[in-house]
Amino acid sequence: MMTLEYAGKIIDTDNEGYLLEPEQWNEEVALQIAEGESLEMNEERWQIVRIVRDHYEHTSCVIELRKVLKSLKEHSGADRATRKHVYNLFPYGYGQQACKIAGMRKPLKVLLDL
Repeated sequence: MMTLEYAGKIIDTDNEGYLLEPEQWNEEVALQIAEGESLEMNEERWQIVRIVRDHYEHTSCVIELRKVLKSLKEHSGADRATRKHVYNLFPYGYGQQACKIAGMRKPLKVLLDL
């Protein structure tokens, strides 16, 4: 187990840096996780992270990539709603980086990328 520190609080993560308690997430924590992933958060990355968080807050489940793509298409157009675009933003994968930055627990299945 590893930890992050935010505002004097210790936040537990698993050995890969995924939060153990997604409820401890906030945008400052996301910035720390992104820094650890060597990613600078820009508006396009934030958009995907916010889609993941919004879905989680309504369902307590992690959203699959195909549903993220559908949301991107509705809000940003078809040119941004592609797997290639998401992987350009998160080169190690949607489940490995976008979900981690969004404060999700490590997915038990990597079906998120389907």
